[in-house]
Amino acid sequence: MTTSQPMTEQRDWQLRTFESGDLGHIAGRQAALYEAEWGWGRPMEAMIYDIAGRFLREFKPGREQCWVADRDGQILGGAFICEEDAQTARLRLLYVEPDARGLGVGAALVRQCTEFARKSAYKRIVLMTHAVLHSARRIYEAEGYQLIASEAQDDFGKEEVTEHWLLEL
Repeated sequence: MTTSQPMTEQRDWQLRTFESGDLGHIAGRQAALYEAEWGWGRPMEAMIYDIAGRFLREFKPGREQCWVADRDGQILGGAFICEEDAQTARLRLLYVEPDARGLGVGAALVRQCTEFARKSAYKRIVLMTHAVLHSARRIYEAEGYQLIASEAQDDFGKEEVTEHWLLEL
């Protein structure tokens, strides 16, 4: 079932829950953007598709959700909340199309994930990101997330700093 939530009267986009075909689109676009912008190739793409596939196969209504930012049928971005354990949700696959950056799409998606996690009685949300994703990091900080750990890794073909963030609800 799709639900629409216009963010403000001035915005020409809305958030809605995912529909058939959305996750494939989101995964493909995010993989292509990460390759173009950061040089993260197949290993990142495989991880993205694994997350999206697991979400679809194991979807837990009321405990998990994917939201899509939509403008007249065009996907501008997306984000997932997945159950990590009974007390913990994990924010996954936040992405915003380049031409929609700066419109508040990312912040609205993260806020929607936070509201859903609270209503679903989670105690916390965790996420993993990379230090080079400055815009996403600013969104997480503004939402109240705290950086709790970081480490260097080269899982995507070059050394990157992976970060782990936590939001206590």
